[in-house]
Amino acid sequence: MEFTRLGKSGLKVSRLCMGCMTYGEPNQGNHAWTLPEDQSRPLLRQALEAGINFFDTANVYSNGSSEEILGRAIRDFARRDEVVIATKVNGPMRQDPNAGGLSRKAIMTEIDHSLRRLGTDYVDLYQVHRWDYSSPIEETLEALHDVVKAGKARYIGASSMYAYQFAKSLYMADLHGWTRYISMQNHYNLLHRDEEREMMRLCAEEGVGVMPWSPLARGRLTRDISEQTFRSQNDKLGKRQQRMQGESDHNVAQAVAEVAAARGVPRAQVALSWVMHKSPVTAPIVGASKTAHLDDAVAALSLKLTVDEVAKLEAPYVFHTDSVLQE
Repeated sequence: MEFTRLGKSGLKVSRLCMGCMTYGEPNQGNHAWTLPEDQSRPLLRQALEAGINFFDTANVYSNGSSEEILGRAIRDFARRDEVVIATKVNGPMRQDPNAGGLSRKAIMTEIDHSLRRLGTDYVDLYQVHRWDYSSPIEETLEALHDVVKAGKARYIGASSMYAYQFAKSLYMADLHGWTRYISMQNHYNLLHRDEEREMMRLCAEEGVGVMPWSPLARGRLTRDISEQTFRSQNDKLGKRQQRMQGESDHNVAQAVAEVAAARGVPRAQVALSWVMHKSPVTAPIVGASKTAHLDDAVAALSLKLTVDEVAKLEAPYVFHTDSVLQE
């Protein structure tokens, strides 16, 4: 396993981040395709044994059960200080008016609930789960700063938003001397490269680490693009992404298939290798519901694409008129 710093912080993470949205009780929340704990634990253990030290979840994943499953696995299979745990806050966890968002009340409440579910005294990376249009950015940033100063989080990060919003957040933190975001978890893959317009350049300029979610486009780059799975048929965001498809998406997927066939490797390795070696990507977030998914992710670390292969993969892309800023 390879390790690197997350952005210009001192935090060292594996070049793969294990995404834990796949792990959660299917009868909790709105993800019917998640794996229950008995099926999740072997995959989490496999990730640890492969050298992955970076795990990402969120309070809203399967109504908190993802955090619980991850926390118990970490306690059973690893030493807490050797693992980097990231979770997120914003989505509503209850029905009352202050159940979600990025207000001081919500942040201070939800960090404690996340720590309880994870069974730990602190998280390494506490991330805002999208932009909250109803809370002042100053209130959000100061509350996150206080969470760090209280020792409940080591670092803070952000996720998909417009580049102007992220730039404003960095500016406001610097202006007030508050803790700065060290990472951006955004939507980036061969079928969705719109982040190259502004966000990726902003992160490179500001020394922010990038952790792309859905680097395999929810599996659409790993198989024929028209092929359906249980998850693709029951994933609301996946269905929205499919509506964005055009001829260029099919052409990109076909290019992945051709490069993979010529290399004699699975398509997932090609698509993930492309993401991994794009600047300023630190660690793509990989989801795994099968052991082969993790095997492909680890193998992608050593797969180096040629200049001609990269050009072939990128040539068919057409920037979208819509963007996916929700998860």
